[in-house]
Amino acid sequence: MNVDFKSAAGAIIAPMVIEPPEIKSVGVIGAGQMGNGIAHVCALAGLPVTIVDIKQEALTKAMDIMARNMERQVHRSIITSDQRDEALARVKSSTDYAAFTDVDLVIEAATEKEDLKRLIFKSLIPNLKPSCLIASNTSSISITRLGAVTDRAEKFIGMHFMNPVPVMKLVEIIRGIATDEPTFQAVKNLAQNLGKVSAVSEDFPAFIVNRILVPMINEAVYALYEGVGSVSGIDTSMKLGANHPMGPLELADFIGLDTCLSIMQVLHEGLADSKYRPCPLLVKYVEAGWYGRKTGRGFYDYTQTPPRPTR
Repeated sequence: MNVDFKSAAGAIIAPMVIEPPEIKSVGVIGAGQMGNGIAHVCALAGLPVTIVDIKQEALTKAMDIMARNMERQVHRSIITSDQRDEALARVKSSTDYAAFTDVDLVIEAATEKEDLKRLIFKSLIPNLKPSCLIASNTSSISITRLGAVTDRAEKFIGMHFMNPVPVMKLVEIIRGIATDEPTFQAVKNLAQNLGKVSAVSEDFPAFIVNRILVPMINEAVYALYEGVGSVSGIDTSMKLGANHPMGPLELADFIGLDTCLSIMQVLHEGLADSKYRPCPLLVKYVEAGWYGRKTGRGFYDYTQTPPRPTR
């Protein structure tokens, strides 16, 4: 960021350059699918990582998943066994935010519920050094609103990774209205160091990817709800007719139907447009606790091999 000054005589003094802070260590909140994926790529990039979750069993599971995923990368010759071992050794876990005392950046990757994220940030702040940056991995919620909960809105930013994090190349970077330039540049530099490609989005509901993707999924659920096609018919049509690697209903199960519904609700409430109304069938599935792969049942039943459509 450049700041120009004028002397008393009116001459322009050389601009002052504020260099972005260097991120040398990372904290991750949430040991779920996104949290362990973010920790995975940060550790492989040479950064010490601390994961915090309220449940010890979630942390244990995350470490196991990370080790298995890195082992797959070794088998595919993406990384060496030494790189795997060194990366895993960089990761620590805790159930206490006090473990973040010395980190340079904390990335929040908790459930996509704004009230929960607000509570997390309020509890987090007393444990951070003044210079620590905060990023949210939210896929749809206002970065400006979330940043306003903290004591450092200028150091708060959106850093939305794609799932699965070790595989997907994109990171959406979202500035809140108060986010300063050094924070933006620091996070952009971090994304590059992680081997990711950045796409900068304005702070509008659902940003870029989910603004386009999740309404498509919602429309596929409407097509099922209205009897236009079956689960397998809709997914096969989009895979073979539009060359999508996954059908929209299969993809919804992969993302999590609860997450899809949360994003549609954010879009509907934030943009006040009826085209973003969540499909009633999507609501019913979430009410039933059928969230997709993570619960064993969604638009497909994953207790069977191969998974069978539930409708």
